[in-house]
Amino acid sequence: FPGVIGCIDGTHIPIIAPSANEGDYVNRKSFHSINVQIICDAANIITNVEAKWPGSVHDSRIFRECTLSTKFGHGEFTGHLLGDRGYPCLPYLLTPYPAPEPGPQQRYNLAHCRTRARVEMTIGMLKARFQCLCRLRVTPERACDIIVACVILHNIATIRGEHCPAEPDISSDPHDEHPDPPTNVQDGRA
Repeated sequence: FPGVIGCIDGTHIPIIAPSANEGDYVNRKSFHSINVQIICDAANIITNVEAKWPGSVHDSRIFRECTLSTKFGHGEFTGHLLGDRGYPCLPYLLTPYPAPEPGPQQRYNLAHCRTRARVEMTIGMLKARFQCLCRLRVTPERACDIIVACVILHNIATIRGEHCPAEPDISSDPHDEHPDPPTNVQDGRA
């Protein structure tokens, strides 16, 4: 996909119910989690991670409030990110057409889907390498530190060509995400 410098997605890392602000950590699937934003490149290297948001926070808000979004908005990067429909379509963040017409729009969506699958594969590799991410039994603050440490170790293992364990079958994952599109998506359509 020409001009793409990364693919973005969010993933929920389950945690035990925290003692403070417990309701903030309940996500839309009704379990406690940290919502983690991951951006990766074509080599499965995680180039950016935001691991500090409670599970109730939507992916689009996490991106809107991260420093990387501001840098993209100021033109500090040349290229685009690919995101799913849970993100707004912006000049630097491309999302699929919600109802593609036959021809160019369908071909765009197909190329978008095939390219963005890399981030889903990378998240699967991260969770396969670090089974502790299936459920962290620590405070939210400690969970965020553990998640970032796992990302760093994943990158080191990927760079070194370390074998990745078989990914778990995500088709039966009850926490599988199918995000709802944000309400205002016209900005990036132009």
